[in-house]
Amino acid sequence: QVQLVESGGGLVQPGGSLRLSCVASGFSFRNSGMSWYRQAPGKERELVAGISSAGGSRNYADSVKGRFTISRDNAKNTVYLQMNSLKPEDTAVYFCKADHLTAGGLSAYWGQGTQVTVSS
Repeated sequence: QVQLVESGGGLVQPGGSLRLSCVASGFSFRNSGMSWYRQAPGKERELVAGISSAGGSRNYADSVKGRFTISRDNAKNTVYLQMNSLKPEDTAVYFCKADHLTAGGLSAYWGQGTQVTVSS
């Protein structure tokens, strides 16, 4: 059974930091590109950051460049999102996504999301 379980969200003041984690199971994590998305109330889900299967390639939304860092530990089947200098506009539900490549094609898996609220 495929599972992506996010954790680490919460309430933080502007300028603060949070570290999100996403633990994967039920598929080959090391063969999957991983990414973090977020969705704020009334807005569409947007890509925040992505990382390739071996971790050698990363990309970020312009709005988080220089503040957020995506990383992964293939031995622990876990992807992380370190979020620094948080702003109120970072408030959203953050989702982990896996793009699992097999001989049969590409499958996308999503986690259930974790709430991040940036407020004083």
